[in-house]
Amino acid sequence: MSNNGIDVFRASKLHDEKNLAIIQDAYDEGRIDNATREYLVNLYTDSMDWFREVFLYIGKCFGAPKAAVRAYDYENDCAVNTPITISDINPMEPYLVNHRLDEDPMRNQFFVSTHGHQIDLAVSSIVTVIVGAQKSVSRAIDKITGKYYNDYVNEVAQTAYDVIARTERVASAKAISDKIHEAFAKTFITDASTNVLRIIGSGHEKISAELVRALDKVRTPYARLEDVWRIKCLFDLVPQARTFIERICNMWPDKIIAVRDKFFDITNPRGYRDAKLILNIGDKDKIIPMEIICNVRTFFEFEHQTHSAYEQSRRAETKKMKSVAQIENKTETLHLEGIKKYNSIICDCVEDLFDRIGWNILYSVKDQDMLFDGFPKIQTIYYPQKITDIILEKVDNAVENEVFYVQNAPTRLTKDQEIRIFRWMAKFILVSAMPYSYADWSVPTDTMAGKFFNFIMKELQRYYKK
Repeated sequence: MSNNGIDVFRASKLHDEKNLAIIQDAYDEGRIDNATREYLVNLYTDSMDWFREVFLYIGKCFGAPKAAVRAYDYENDCAVNTPITISDINPMEPYLVNHRLDEDPMRNQFFVSTHGHQIDLAVSSIVTVIVGAQKSVSRAIDKITGKYYNDYVNEVAQTAYDVIARTERVASAKAISDKIHEAFAKTFITDASTNVLRIIGSGHEKISAELVRALDKVRTPYARLEDVWRIKCLFDLVPQARTFIERICNMWPDKIIAVRDKFFDITNPRGYRDAKLILNIGDKDKIIPMEIICNVRTFFEFEHQTHSAYEQSRRAETKKMKSVAQIENKTETLHLEGIKKYNSIICDCVEDLFDRIGWNILYSVKDQDMLFDGFPKIQTIYYPQKITDIILEKVDNAVENEVFYVQNAPTRLTKDQEIRIFRWMAKFILVSAMPYSYADWSVPTDTMAGKFFNFIMKELQRYYKK
């Protein structure tokens, strides 16, 4: 029994029964097949147990909460000012909790000293975790039989076309691809290999084995449903999110289903930037995927504005494509505004760090920047090493030619010291700032930090244009 007098276990049990009835109705109506029904039953049975497992995994990731756990209001995108206890947590209601990322490479690096020696944090190690309620089973079925199924059929048809076209006439491959679309449109099918072999009939025995191997690699529509259990983690900076993801992968390498990092992806048609990790909170015999979405706070503010537009786009998919395009253009514009705001914060961080980096390098021993050891962590997953090397070489040349120089230094710096300072700042920008999908925006250039930030981002733009 929870503090609010509700028996959450009984309520969860009733919730499970309603979900299972909806799944059975969908099967009886022919909307889903038996394999899909079994998969959904697997996810929507024992909801309380799995939701508590989500809670435990968050605790293992972060440790104890740093503030009271609160209920979360999806409609207004905010925490409800009523603390809840562990006994209140249930799969029907989302909640919000704040944790600290102890492995944060940015910890204690970003602060400014104000009047009266007051310290203002520009970046914190606090991670806001929004734990979503269990995904509506009706919405899950809609996604499986809608978007996921359409993507699945397209991949099956394309896979069959590719295999057949390699050994036979292209016209034959196209005809079979069309037949696949026609057959799969008549009824919901998830057993691709069996049904495709039936469609192509005799005469293709030589490629049957290769075709089956290729088709078996196409994910079924229900296997694409990975967000029945989901959490969203909000960080101040991208490197913090990547540190968190790296830690999860190191903690449970056998539990990782998929990792997708799109913070620097400028090809996304909606301009969206985040990272996603799918973790199995079940076991090898019972896969229960949990989706962990990592985002930055500034971007999340714009995401809330775009959510309604995204829902309109989803509902309009079967209507006029012109309206869909207009809605997606709106969401892309808002996302770009989010990127601008985030990068403005990164530029401010560069300004705050200049003096601290300079003093550290000036008084370091044997070229060892001990105060900033491992901060930020440089990895080649962001950009190819070749690109990083080219940009750093251009930084060296710009410093040599006094395009960039350290202002207000306490003593005269050598070129080597200045180069070390600007190289460090360049690396920080490369691992922290989001590249643009456009080239007509820059931060104000009334400071050295602003000029240097724009210089690095324009060099990145050259890389993306190639």
